[in-house]
Amino acid sequence: MSPRGRPRAFDREHALNQAMLVFWERGYDGASLAELTEAMSIKPPSLYAAFGDKEALFREAIEHYQSAYGRHTMRALTEEPTARAAVEAMLRNNACAYVEPGHPKGCMVVLAATNCTPANASVWKFLAASRDEVRRQLRERLRRGVEEGDLAATVDIDALSALYATVFYGLTMQARDGVSLDSLMTVIDLALSLWPGNGGGAASTVDTAPSAP
Repeated sequence: MSPRGRPRAFDREHALNQAMLVFWERGYDGASLAELTEAMSIKPPSLYAAFGDKEALFREAIEHYQSAYGRHTMRALTEEPTARAAVEAMLRNNACAYVEPGHPKGCMVVLAATNCTPANASVWKFLAASRDEVRRQLRERLRRGVEEGDLAATVDIDALSALYATVFYGLTMQARDGVSLDSLMTVIDLALSLWPGNGGGAASTVDTAPSAP
């Protein structure tokens, strides 16, 4: 009898990536243990041994997602030279990422726990805190714009950051629904036309001439 081959080594990074894709597509509550272990090619005892319970696995999967796919936001808000350029890069780069092939559409941080059972409220709060952190970083970038002179001191920073955060998170729902990248970019164009100092913003794109009698 020929000797058995050596068992394949457990690839923790690959297993985590597969779990991330399941959570991303199905959501926290929708992802069953059977789906997770099948995607990860392991048995439940191995999942618990390597990652702890389901919530611990999910939290680690979110960290993996943010490292692999969530870098666009932080890069835009820290590297772009002006507040407007930072907001534009944040919106456009994430929109491109939301619809690229090879993974579920949209943002995992938004979509993975939109509806949690009361028993899993800690998961929803965990993701809500992550989204709040993005809103905080956006407000801080706009405040920096005021300090550096590329935004007027009279601008309502809280209102402006709320506007672009709403657009930012709305894009992910549109992407999940199958809206094209061109359509997402059109939305972004309109949102950016509202930037302070654009001379009337979105209203200028609407035909306000009186109708012919």
